[in-house]
Amino acid sequence: MTTYISDQATRRLAEIEQRERQAWEAYSDDLQGLAGRDYEEAEGESWERLQRTLRELEDERQLVAGA
Repeated sequence: MTTYISDQATRRLAEIEQRERQAWEAYSDDLQGLAGRDYEEAEGESWERLQRTLRELEDERQLVAGA
């Protein structure tokens, strides 16, 4: 039984890591090709969205690791 829980937790942690990479890619994509004022405006919103996602993923990671 412990092996199953461990395998399940390992898979979930890998999924969380993948979603974290996707969040960073989305952040980068949001800013691709922007410059000057357009970049500044988009960067603030994108950064806040990224930080919110990273916090949610960290909370989820803690739940999985504590299970």
